[in-house]
Amino acid sequence: DSTGTLNIFLVNVEAFATVKACKFVEEFLVTHDTMMVIDESTTIKNPKAKRTQHLIKLAPLADYRRILTGFPITRTPLDLYSQCYFLSPNLLGFSMGRHSFQQIIGFQKLEELQESIKDFSIRKRKDECLDLPEKVYIKRHIELTDEQKVAYGSMKKQALMILEDELFSTVNILTQLMRLQQIVAGSLRNEEGETIVLKNNRVQAVLDLLEETSGKVVIFAMFQTDIQELEKAIAEKFGPGAVASYYGKTPQDKRQVIIDKFQDPDSELRYFVSNPQTGGRGITLTEASTMIFYSNSYDLELRVQAEDRIHRIGQERSCTYIDLVSEGTVDERILQNLLNKVKISNEILGEVRNWFE
Repeated sequence: DSTGTLNIFLVNVEAFATVKACKFVEEFLVTHDTMMVIDESTTIKNPKAKRTQHLIKLAPLADYRRILTGFPITRTPLDLYSQCYFLSPNLLGFSMGRHSFQQIIGFQKLEELQESIKDFSIRKRKDECLDLPEKVYIKRHIELTDEQKVAYGSMKKQALMILEDELFSTVNILTQLMRLQQIVAGSLRNEEGETIVLKNNRVQAVLDLLEETSGKVVIFAMFQTDIQELEKAIAEKFGPGAVASYYGKTPQDKRQVIIDKFQDPDSELRYFVSNPQTGGRGITLTEASTMIFYSNSYDLELRVQAEDRIHRIGQERSCTYIDLVSEGTVDERILQNLLNKVKISNEILGEVRNWFE
């Protein structure tokens, strides 16, 4: 204001992992009557994360606290705990204390949890607030090549041997699943750490889909090798100006340029290739109404956020989401896992989200 007093303090939530940022925020909180708001509050769902612990410690210094999120449960009902604890330690009527869980086998009293949430939350679905077009989900089945089948069978056998020897942990189970997913997507890392591109049908399937699709298209892939192979193949078929990649190795000074060109209806840039971690948040890509998931993550939040890049204000066409799936592989398990998480979320929040069934 005219007095030079700082009234609004915006901080990236990741900054709360650092002591320096927390000190700045603490000074602001103790010198002001403050409302503290966390947008995309699922970023603090992990109680062990430093940013979660720091924010919960700072929370009592704020006179009012609010959280905002479109999807508060992206894995299990436990996602709610830290988010609610930030608002008030006793909001859910229980404390987890120092409890930890080696394995979760199920959930009870979800209806009771749903009723508890109603007492302190307001839920508005996007379709209640915005006049957005429908979403359409399609699965395109991709057959593995003989080379992929051999590599997949060998890697699956190795993973089972690890499990049988009881050498498994959450980390190495996820590592084995990721390796299987890489093979299905079209690459393999050998013992020397080199990435080998496998003969596959998936890249060609994307090229076929692009030929069938008018207008611009967003393509999400989980692995850098796949992004690079897709960009190269699309450039060879449609021209180098028709495609751009947007991921960790994309220079910061080029990122907004790529988005602006993609959003320009007169630009030759038609195909945007990215991963959900980089291109799945905070940007608008509504010039496209088709999105291809070359591969998927187990993280429901990443999936939902990625979908919303084209399904947001400014979109006037129905949005089509195409999942590439190889039968009998980890692809099917990932999609089923995501669907199960949606069903749990629906049960707790009392909503009905129709999602690629």
